[in-house]
Amino acid sequence: MENNPHEPADTRSMGIVHSALRRDMERTRLVLRSRQSPDGKRRRALAAHIVWMMNVLRMHHTAEDVGLWPLIRVRNPSAAALLDEMDADHKRIAPAITALEDVARAYRDDRSTGDELLGALAGLTDVLLPHLRREELEMMPVVGATVTTAEYLAVETEYFVKPKGFMELGAEGHWIIDGVSPDDREVILHVIPAVPRFVLLHAFGWRYRRRAALLWNGGPAAAVPSLTVSATADGVGREEPAVGGREPGR
Repeated sequence: MENNPHEPADTRSMGIVHSALRRDMERTRLVLRSRQSPDGKRRRALAAHIVWMMNVLRMHHTAEDVGLWPLIRVRNPSAAALLDEMDADHKRIAPAITALEDVARAYRDDRSTGDELLGALAGLTDVLLPHLRREELEMMPVVGATVTTAEYLAVETEYFVKPKGFMELGAEGHWIIDGVSPDDREVILHVIPAVPRFVLLHAFGWRYRRRAALLWNGGPAAAVPSLTVSATADGVGREEPAVGGREPGR
């Protein structure tokens, strides 16, 4: 994928990461609502996955707060009100993240907390999904019009990639590209330099597939692809599967 450093920023990576979050939140909901709730090793794996996913979300918001939003605020003063909304959203979402983590840890050792976990998941969904939608449909066009491709890639590298270790990037990379279209897969992989990209693709894939098989167990949750947001004619977002997505975990 070739980049012209003077073109408006290509911000598709933001939506792709959001789509992975939406996908696994829905997968988790389906598993928790199934007639045969997970137990033993699978329940512990699901609890650990929720905690891991919340850490990914927290780091994602931190990268925006520390790296991306300050740059846009300086470059585009007219975006101040929308940036204030993004900040306020993050503050509303943070307690819901913590609440879900706490219940997930309890669920790890006590399957009777499954309903409580579903409630905490719904609580996060209520505040997170509208924020993700607004960020993609309103904030990202402003980002794209404010910084160049090179500047956006520099922010991604410095704040979204560098703070993570190699093992973290390996786990997160395969999680993000699970079920995405070929074009979206290239968008994500393009952020990672060629040599680490090769290692991540070929050394971590089996581990992700094994974990996904345990978590989703080949049931309805496994069939949920990356869930994108599309803008309808009246500007209202709706979640829908990514076009051309692959079967999850494959």
